[in-house]
Amino acid sequence: MAFNLPDLPYAHDALAAGGMSKETMEFHHDLHHNAYVTNGNALIAGTEWADKSLEDIITGTYNAASVAQNGIFNNISQLWNHNQFWEMMGPTGRDMPGALESRITDAFGSVEQFKKDFGAAGAGQFGSGWCWLVVDGDGTLKVTKTENGVNPLCFGQTALLGCDVWEHSYYIDFRNKRPVYISNFLDNLVNWENVAERLANA
Repeated sequence: MAFNLPDLPYAHDALAAGGMSKETMEFHHDLHHNAYVTNGNALIAGTEWADKSLEDIITGTYNAASVAQNGIFNNISQLWNHNQFWEMMGPTGRDMPGALESRITDAFGSVEQFKKDFGAAGAGQFGSGWCWLVVDGDGTLKVTKTENGVNPLCFGQTALLGCDVWEHSYYIDFRNKRPVYISNFLDNLVNWENVAERLANA
């Protein structure tokens, strides 16, 4: 089956007040995300992966020993990552639901400490990649970081929140100030209701 570029769940300019401009969204969603869809579809056509789900392709092609990975993994994983990324943000949902706040406080000591840990993970990811809040296999909440397109599915984890720290995600609006971008992401872009829903379904 061929995958499609999903529509944004809001207008291209809906996050501008929160610090992610319409121009960034047009480049990031319409060009970068779409390229992963186009390239991924071309690479899986006629292969054993052609009728598999995104999740099955990601876990089936991930190679823990290879930083470079392969074309199918890189494109399909980034397709999945971006599908999640747009949903994890929004013009609403700024207030963190109580159940999520309690779990984060239990795991990290405070919401503020979680944000520090998350920011440090993203800022400390050398080169392109992602930082994540995940539910680990033992049910605990953890902050992680991954290189390139690698994501929590590769480790049997559930992604609650992910921040894209590839330069195309922030360079138009924040230039080379990745830590500022991540801090702004947490304070002004995350839809915490979506994160709480993911936790409830984990």
